[in-house]
Amino acid sequence: MVRQLLDPANAVTATGLGLSALGIHCAIAGFPEIGVAVALWALLADHLDGVVARRTRGRRAETCHVGKNLDSFADLVSAGVFPAVTSIIVGHGSALSVAAGTILVLASALRLSYFNVFGSPGGRFIGVPTTYVVPVTAIIFLLRPIIPEAIFPNLFAVVLIVVAILHIAPLRVPKTAGVMYFVITAFCVAASIMLATRGLA
Repeated sequence: MVRQLLDPANAVTATGLGLSALGIHCAIAGFPEIGVAVALWALLADHLDGVVARRTRGRRAETCHVGKNLDSFADLVSAGVFPAVTSIIVGHGSALSVAAGTILVLASALRLSYFNVFGSPGGRFIGVPTTYVVPVTAIIFLLRPIIPEAIFPNLFAVVLIVVAILHIAPLRVPKTAGVMYFVITAFCVAASIMLATRGLA
């Protein structure tokens, strides 16, 4: 099994999964902004592994299948479990934060399972991709200083519920391509620096 991680694309995916676990640890330790910053780098790894996979010659079919499943698990952790745990932490275990986290994880798992079976017909995703929740989470935390702390946890929980619904909604979403890769990369780098700086202050 470990030999599958010698594949460059799978190694990148595993790195992203490790970053997601680190982000969860940061949130639990009381540093959610740093956790979100780390999760943004997990998102970058998710975008990079596909590029690496397409440029790696001679990949065995078994390695590709392992990579596809590993990528789905990594997405579930970074875009499902991490935001859910963060919501519960900032919400101090409120009923709304627990409900939001549960709904998000279930919707993420269903969305990823559906994608693994049906793919993206016509070159478009069905439902909003799970990874979208990571930059949405980053935006919410970037705005945290101007949001009254009394409503921030509930606002974050509601946003996660809305995104969860969009995951399984019958929407046709274009794939990320071209200049959007650079936009996402620039946002992830800039936002992660800002959040990490704030978290360490």
